[in-house]
Amino acid sequence: MFVKDSVNILLVGISGYGGEYLRELLAYKDKTIRLTGVVDIAPQKSDYYDTIIDRGIPIYNSLEEYYDNEQAELAIISTPIHFHREHSCYCMNHGSHVLCEKPMTSDPQDIQQMINVRNKTGKFLAIGFNWSFAPSTLELKEDINKGAFGRPIRLKSMMQWSRNKAYYNRSVWAGKMYDAEGSMIFDSVANNATAHFLHHLLYLLGDRIDTSAQLDTVTAELYRVNHIETFDTCAVQLKTKDDVDIYFYATHAVREDMGPFFQLEFEKATITYNVNENSKEVVAVWKDGTQKTYENPEEYHLSKLSTCINAVLTEDNWVPCGPEAASAQVKSIQAMHKSVPNIMSFPESLIHYDIKEEKYWIQGLSEDLLHCYNNWCLPNELDIQWSAIGGKIRLED
Repeated sequence: MFVKDSVNILLVGISGYGGEYLRELLAYKDKTIRLTGVVDIAPQKSDYYDTIIDRGIPIYNSLEEYYDNEQAELAIISTPIHFHREHSCYCMNHGSHVLCEKPMTSDPQDIQQMINVRNKTGKFLAIGFNWSFAPSTLELKEDINKGAFGRPIRLKSMMQWSRNKAYYNRSVWAGKMYDAEGSMIFDSVANNATAHFLHHLLYLLGDRIDTSAQLDTVTAELYRVNHIETFDTCAVQLKTKDDVDIYFYATHAVREDMGPFFQLEFEKATITYNVNENSKEVVAVWKDGTQKTYENPEEYHLSKLSTCINAVLTEDNWVPCGPEAASAQVKSIQAMHKSVPNIMSFPESLIHYDIKEEKYWIQGLSEDLLHCYNNWCLPNELDIQWSAIGGKIRLED
């Protein structure tokens, strides 16, 4: 039951993924929400700039300027990764609940500060991993925690999403390790475009609806073909404190897209999802042949926004994916870079460049990663010629 009639909303960052939020907010037909302003240092770059002007929505150059003139019950942070902690904390300290786009941060030291500010202000801090707000995911996780499938044994997920040079030229921080001030960015295939799916595996193993798995060790293989500081291809084995193996494969260095798909093996059942198949549902199959299907989580791409709006309207303040749930992904990224401090480049003999689409791709990479996925292993374990395994990193609590 709604306690409030409407929600005042601030959107910080209106280009890139911020455009997705803006499109949704501008499309609201009722008076439930009121966009009281946007903050962006270059608002004219937004596809919706003219609409913002036509509707008289105030544009501000900084958070300080906005809060000097307006108030927001909900602030949506869609700024570069290395500003997430600063902007989220500022908005909470100025009276706003926060929906921060993923990842929460790239610096594990930011985690506790963000939790402390949330606790001090009494505002919720939601982290925008899409699938963690989807009703089908919440239903699946509830079934996992009830023991419907038995003990988890191993999980895996893979995405092969081609990206061109324009993707890496989209901003000054794309593919960077640090900014000019030394703040951690670690923008990579695993910490941006496919971060949702790494987090998803961790989230499903959390012992509560709003937590994720606790990690014990991380072993990574990291590679690149694009001219970046981080990596565009990874194969990673993570092990949880409960001795569950997680395998994660992701790349931007392929000709054609594949995935996402995942497989979850439990004591009593196996759960699969393959977006390339005709059926895009999540399907659980027990050993006795019993089946249960869950809706495609991609159907709820912006459930995170409606969930946060409803949390403000009802004054509930609870969200399924906050810093406790999002922190495992942050720690896993840090561990990957520690596992492979010197990222490998693919051999020149395997590198191809598509002039028309302006993108690099690696011959045989798609098939090699699929082979690894099917066999629950890292490339090095299959003696793939370009592979080199990283160190095993043990995480602290």
